[in-house]
Amino acid sequence: MSAITAANFPTPDLALRTTDPAQLARVRAFAVEQASAAEETRARLATELPRSSTHAAKVAVLGDAYADLVRWRHRLALRAPGRLGQGLALDASRFTKTITEGGANYDRLGYLGRLRDGSVWESGTQTYRGGHDTPAHRLMLAYGQAVVDRFAHEHNTGDVLRNTVTLPGGDVVVGNSLVRGAAARQVAAVLMDRVTVRGHDTARFEIGGEPLYAVTAADDARSTMYTAAVALLAATGPHDVRSWQAARYLLFQAPLTKKGSDAVIRTFLVAVGALLFDRPPTLDHDVDLRCVVLGQEAATTSPLDPVVVTAP
Repeated sequence: MSAITAANFPTPDLALRTTDPAQLARVRAFAVEQASAAEETRARLATELPRSSTHAAKVAVLGDAYADLVRWRHRLALRAPGRLGQGLALDASRFTKTITEGGANYDRLGYLGRLRDGSVWESGTQTYRGGHDTPAHRLMLAYGQAVVDRFAHEHNTGDVLRNTVTLPGGDVVVGNSLVRGAAARQVAAVLMDRVTVRGHDTARFEIGGEPLYAVTAADDARSTMYTAAVALLAATGPHDVRSWQAARYLLFQAPLTKKGSDAVIRTFLVAVGALLFDRPPTLDHDVDLRCVVLGQEAATTSPLDPVVVTAP
């Protein structure tokens, strides 16, 4: 079996928020941490899953491995030097606080001037302007356009687009939402209130322009999707790429914590995939955004996925 390496974890463009080569090297080095954690998880699962005689036991093993990765990500956050670019200071406690405890996650899409290197605050527009372009800035512009395109393609004239998610058994739940217009401005107001309650200065909190937001699914729907994903993986046989892909979409629709879920899900999926496919899969750098923005039909598969072998 091939070892899991940093190459299986392409650095997300969203993490590339600077033009400083030294800082970029530090960001890219995170893939080494992910590879190490994924390899450790793969070895653990390779030992524990064969000892599990029931589906419920396999679900428990996978759930414990996922929970351990949440703790791993928190440990990394505790020793991190800080975040790159503009924005709120890194708070390691957010990596263990659940969304159920802290409320839905709201992630802005489209123009985010704070993702430009060296941008400066413009109070009149309540945005960051100027500076140098970065991969993170370009990526969020592209996914902002993807949100606009989905509203148009689905003939949705409102401000809220809800992603419906079909579970493996055929049941349908409401996944995350994409919001614009008045709904997005309401989200921005909620975010401002939250940040104020947490004791942060909101004088330079970027809420101007024409914001778009991705909003995580309701707690019960997230719980249902996470449970379905782990149950599916527990029942997945060797080389079953399609089931792994389906579980991946569900996991990205069902983050558990306020921060860090992206890295946890990526690491978990590569570890499980390495066990299923006898070689580690490589995740697209923007796999999380694909699952949040594009909808289930478009996002279940991804360009770097293993080839699906069809029986003759």
